Amino acid sequence: MKVQLETITNKVNRSFSIMFDPRLNDLFFWHFHPEYELVYIEGANGTRHVGNHISNYQGSDLVLIGSNIPHLNFDYGVKTGYRKVVVHLKKELVETNFHETPELVSINTMFQKSKHGLVFKGKLKKELGDKLFALEGLAPIEQYLKLLEILRELSNSEKTELLHNRPYDNQVSDKDQKRISAIFGHIDNNYQHKIKLQDMAVLSHMTKEAFCRYFKKRTKYTFTEFLNRYRISQSKRDLMTGKSVSDACYGSGFESLSYFNRIFKRITNENPREFRKKYV
Repeated sequence: MKVQLETITNKVNRSFSIMFDPRLNDLFFWHFHPEYELVYIEGANGTRHVGNHISNYQGSDLVLIGSNIPHLNFDYGVKTGYRKVVVHLKKELVETNFHETPELVSINTMFQKSKHGLVFKGKLKKELGDKLFALEGLAPIEQYLKLLEILRELSNSEKTELLHNRPYDNQVSDKDQKRISAIFGHIDNNYQHKIKLQDMAVLSHMTKEAFCRYFKKRTKYTFTEFLNRYRISQSKRDLMTGKSVSDACYGSGFESLSYFNRIFKRITNENPREFRKKYV
């Protein structure tokens, strides 16, 4: 199983980003990124796969994952209705700003533990999960202050579990990280438009044939399969916010409504209109 570098894109200059209810349950996304990640999911039974650790969670899960530790999306394969919030904190924020602030010593200790993968248990899990969801719609400064309070409460928790005995060491080379980062950054920035296979090969400094082999080895999908799945994930977010099926189709980069409907059905086992009705 190969790991891929995820590009966390902030549309504005922020030291952290928050995603509310990102839906990737149809995509096996085994990935890593420089950002520290705090993820909370409820209403689901799923797989907790962080680094070399694999276990199951029941009902809900709250996990802090250190920088560059590969992990599987926590909603992979989940078919029930669920909620999820994902916070990404830039490495510089954690390892420079937080580290140099004496008042945040307990938070720094917690982030050191996150290099093992850190699971939170007990009543605190639900309480702080609700507080994370309550950040939606707040101004950035309010989100930052409340997030700092959430981290403080987490750092004082005694009901935790380390997922590895030692800090996890990601062995992916810097050269491969840069290549994968460029590939996924290009997809993330251009999925709304036509992306040619030849352009991706040139970006990766490979022949088209070599790029196809490389991409399939890294992701388990052909480039077209992955791009379709990525676009479907983006279209689902649009449908959940009330956009029409047509807008979700063309806004996520599909050029044909009939093709979009067919791919959506193949990946999610339901058509876009059925999916939209559940949220609108």
